[in-house]
Amino acid sequence: MDLLRSLPLGLYLEQPETWLHRLDPRVKLVWLLSFLTSYVVANNYWRVLLVALLIIFTLFAKIPLRVWRQQMGWLLVLSFMVLVLGAISPDGLAVNYQPRLPANEQVLTQPATAENNKASLEQARDNKEYSYVLFHKGPIKVNRRSLNLAISLSTIVFTLIYSTNLYLLTTAPEEITSGMESLMQPLRRFKIPVTELMLTLTLSLRFIPLVLEEVQNLIRSVMTRAINWKKLGLKGGAKVWLIVIERLLENLLLRADQMANAMMVRGFTSPNEHRVKWQELRLKTGDWLAIAILIVFWGLRIAFGTAIS
Repeated sequence: MDLLRSLPLGLYLEQPETWLHRLDPRVKLVWLLSFLTSYVVANNYWRVLLVALLIIFTLFAKIPLRVWRQQMGWLLVLSFMVLVLGAISPDGLAVNYQPRLPANEQVLTQPATAENNKASLEQARDNKEYSYVLFHKGPIKVNRRSLNLAISLSTIVFTLIYSTNLYLLTTAPEEITSGMESLMQPLRRFKIPVTELMLTLTLSLRFIPLVLEEVQNLIRSVMTRAINWKKLGLKGGAKVWLIVIERLLENLLLRADQMANAMMVRGFTSPNEHRVKWQELRLKTGDWLAIAILIVFWGLRIAFGTAIS
């Protein structure tokens, strides 16, 4: 069992280096925020398009199959399950409304004209083509509102999780912090410790692989002891897992203490006394092309992606 390979969520892919790796982290961050914000008040066509764009970016970036197969595969399965469950769920419109017409079946007539007859025929034809219930067989019933809600939920699950994971997969933690610090420079005027916040973010991102490694080592240690769980029973098994969790917390605190000692040995006490040197960021030709495509992206979003209320 290798969690670092079977569950590489939030981990940085060092090799091979793709064109997504070479983009400026600030440009990638703006693209990520665009994916997360353009979803709001959008129609379902645009939401499905976002899912398709993420899959296309992954394929054209030539990310190894072993990296994204399990992530995208399980996420697609989860999104499909949400789509099916949402489609067959009740739409929530089973409400008894007050009738519009009087109870005595009063017939309101209008003088019959050729235009009125033509309009009524067209309306009847449209009513025959329109059907609120799309599928109904036995207990399974799919209508338009439930299908729209299902598409909305399934696409937002895929977009939020996979877009963030793709950004973390192709951007090193140092690049993320340097890009965010560059974009957050105006906040220094309000005396906000931007460098300290970004350093904390870097350490948090670097700590994710250590957590997975500790979990993996403890699970392997439990498996190698060939514990007979049937003899232990529920109470005995719970005690064993409590011991494992306690040991995990001790190891993580020990790793954090080692990291703090390493920073103190190198003379780092605070951002004011120790300058944090991130990498130098410069926009290249590919970055400007990505910015131009982003402008077209938002133009299409405003023109065609807005939901009609």
